[in-house]
Amino acid sequence: MSSITVRNLPEETHRALRVRAAMAGRSTEAEVRAILESVARPEGRIKLGSLLADIGHQAGGVELDIERDRTPAEPLSFE
Repeated sequence: MSSITVRNLPEETHRALRVRAAMAGRSTEAEVRAILESVARPEGRIKLGSLLADIGHQAGGVELDIERDRTPAEPLSFE
């Protein structure tokens, strides 16, 4: 998992984050993660796969009858 460092954060902002975290019953770090997650990956965002599927349905749809090959792959041999 990645980590980041935020430099030069105003003390007022840090204090507000601590208060917000306490009100939510979590650590300041967990609160910052929750805020970043909600902003970077909002709940109502349009996902590419869903968007493409909708475009396909609007264009008349395409039905594929493809069965996936479930045979386990053989490991590569470098000899």
